Amino acid sequence: MASVLRPATAQDVGRIAEIWHVGWHDGHAGHVPDGLTAVRTRPAFHARAAARLGQTTVAVAHGEVAGFVMVVGDEVEQLFVAREHRGTGVADTLLAEGERQIMAAGRAVPWLAVVEGNARARRFYERNGWHDVGPLPYRVQVDGQEFVSPCRRYERG
Repeated sequence: MASVLRPATAQDVGRIAEIWHVGWHDGHAGHVPDGLTAVRTRPAFHARAAARLGQTTVAVAHGEVAGFVMVVGDEVEQLFVAREHRGTGVADTLLAEGERQIMAAGRAVPWLAVVEGNARARRFYERNGWHDVGPLPYRVQVDGQEFVSPCRRYERG
């Protein structure tokens, strides 16, 4: 069954937060500063998801939110899929939607950041036509602290 895309709603916040929390820790733990991992709690993801609804598109499969994409300007900023929906094409659909939104807004080059150690995500983006264009020290501000995650910048095209 193919997934259906729609804008996220307030009713989706809990599910988005859970997918984000699990997926973020799956791909980032051990590859980013320990302090950043420590502040990426379930409540923190819930607050972030609630604040970002306007930038979020969800994929619904089998009656539940299976994943989401957040687009900010010309960046596919977040893309996560629930573990039970990985490998089903949901991520491909969400990535294509992120690209579509960026191009529809008149942006020339969609880009995204991938944590260097997240080999699974890097393979996924490369398989979908994205190219590693170099290192990107990704700065993250949380509760007055700054963390720098070692990332790679990927671009489409």
